[in-house]
Amino acid sequence: MRGRTPIAREDVVLSVLIPVYNERSTIRLILDQVHAVPVKKEIICVNDCSTDGTREILDGLYAEGLIDKLIHQPVNRGKGAAIRTAMQASTGNIVIVQDADLEYDPADWPLLLDPIIDGKADACFGSRFLGGSHRVLYFWHSVGNSLLTTVSNMFTNLNLTDMETCYKAVRGEVARKLVLTADRFGFEPEITARLAQAKARIYEVPITYAGRTYAEGKKISWKDGVAAFWHIVRFNVF
Repeated sequence: MRGRTPIAREDVVLSVLIPVYNERSTIRLILDQVHAVPVKKEIICVNDCSTDGTREILDGLYAEGLIDKLIHQPVNRGKGAAIRTAMQASTGNIVIVQDADLEYDPADWPLLLDPIIDGKADACFGSRFLGGSHRVLYFWHSVGNSLLTTVSNMFTNLNLTDMETCYKAVRGEVARKLVLTADRFGFEPEITARLAQAKARIYEVPITYAGRTYAEGKKISWKDGVAAFWHIVRFNVF
């Protein structure tokens, strides 16, 4: 993948892939933040069979023109499956995953897009551990993230600081060629492994992070962390 040409800034179309599950209190707010970023966008929301009224809110936002493509999954299949569905519907020359829970700020997008636009990278990860401001929360989550990233790096021979980050921007033609199968939180180790196997040029930049507490709706648990170790081995060895 060496030697890709830069993308003229006036030609950039960013496909924003937003997996949504039970985010009725935040979905409009995150869409407002997404629209505030001055880049041509294709906004794709995939509702993963929400049960809290999110579906109806999304339908209203689509009718208002705040969403370009809206897909309702008939059953809950997980974040990875929702991202794959959005990826398949995307047409932009860059794609980025955006969680709907306000933990990640779209104002950081320019940092992620620049290495790709300039032709230096095929993918750019936003690291929560490279110095950006962040809300201070769970110690063991930080330890777990560090361990998972280290194990992933051992298999991929990368030197990432945050493999589990949501913020992964990828050139569109590269992203749509990746063979991805993980339905739930295995998406992060899988896409990292597939990019490494494709010899993609990966950059990493600092981002801000405002993590939620469980009372505020955080969904990932220690079981997902244990499963992630298996996913790292699975996608790098088998």
